[in-house]
Amino acid sequence: MIDALPWIFPTLTLVTLVTIPLYAGLRRGRFYSIFSAIVLGLTALGAGLVYFRMADYVPAAALPWLQVAFALGMLSTAAHYASLVNARMRGRAFRGLISIPGQVFLAAGFMSTFWLLALLIPRALLWAFGANTLLGWLAPLDLLPYAVAFVAAFTSPRLSPELVRLKLGTARPENFSRVPMERHRRKKPEPLAERPLRVVQIADPHLGPWQPVARLQRIVAELVAREPDLILLTGDFLTMESNATAGALAEALSPLRELPGRCFAVFGNHDHEAPDEVKAGLSANGVRLLNDDSCAAETPTGPVQIVGADYVSKGRGEHLTQLLADHPRIEGHRRLLLLHDPSAFHDLPDDAVDLVLSGHTHGGQMGLVSFGFNWTVLAHSRWPDHGHFARGSNHLYVHRGTGFYGFPLRVGVPGEASMLELSWD
Repeated sequence: MIDALPWIFPTLTLVTLVTIPLYAGLRRGRFYSIFSAIVLGLTALGAGLVYFRMADYVPAAALPWLQVAFALGMLSTAAHYASLVNARMRGRAFRGLISIPGQVFLAAGFMSTFWLLALLIPRALLWAFGANTLLGWLAPLDLLPYAVAFVAAFTSPRLSPELVRLKLGTARPENFSRVPMERHRRKKPEPLAERPLRVVQIADPHLGPWQPVARLQRIVAELVAREPDLILLTGDFLTMESNATAGALAEALSPLRELPGRCFAVFGNHDHEAPDEVKAGLSANGVRLLNDDSCAAETPTGPVQIVGADYVSKGRGEHLTQLLADHPRIEGHRRLLLLHDPSAFHDLPDDAVDLVLSGHTHGGQMGLVSFGFNWTVLAHSRWPDHGHFARGSNHLYVHRGTGFYGFPLRVGVPGEASMLELSWD
């Protein structure tokens, strides 16, 4: 048995790479078969390279335990991907023993492939200069993606309760810029002199293995208990599992029934995979869907016009221009726009709204937000990652997300459970 141990993981990997795409193709179709083959292949490549090099730097006593861990990781990954062929929400035992460890192992192997490619350059330079000692010191870095994935499994589901204050109307930068804001995480600040508009945003809850019904229901109930004037939901409610579980979203959002007339939503990109289920879940809880629509809501601070943009991937500028022309500003109303993807903010006509509320980026997922810095891996991309931005009189707030999809890779960027206090000059 001990002699066979090193070959269990390679055998399981080979069986997984052959059987899961084949099974997926026969039962679910070509797209999922190709998707699973690509993801599992990239994971297996990185995991395999790490696995066969471990004996060079892992102590002999620890090596069998790591070999067992890799075998169990691949087994749970295979079982999770097989379960997605007939996707549905699963019980706690399945999530804890299969889906969560499988997705953690998948994330680690996937990262390993690209991490090892990046390490090729310093390793080639050290080999060229004959620095064999330094090459040996670099070897344990192979395991860094596994350490990151392990830590992320505990940090990713965590939400940070916050009070965020945005002042609108003052900053009018000519070019798109980050705008200062107040973010209070531990100590509640003194009340503002004038009552602000109090808004709760729910973004990217992604009901699924990491966000079961009971957990999302509890999060929503805690947000409702903060008594906001408005609850605005900016899309991506489901995952592959919850797409096919009728009634799951309706149950998870049930605390919203306590705030009739105050809850409004738009679709994100994933919501077009199961539009009827999302519509049913929102409708069951009195949430008004504003896909390319608008409405006026009365609040303690005065009337607010809420415009909702459906998610589109092409022609976004024309789409937003037409939407805002069809729903012009109402005199005497504050004007908010729900827009799932914040990169579409760049396509927004000048001086169109007071504030855009977006999600989609999950805050950048990896960065230094937990340490008080704004930097994330998306900091210099076309996607505004998190926080407050402006261009002219158009302001944007990007929520870090109520959940995440698939890989548990929130590191240094916690999810968000915030109350927004909006004030105007």
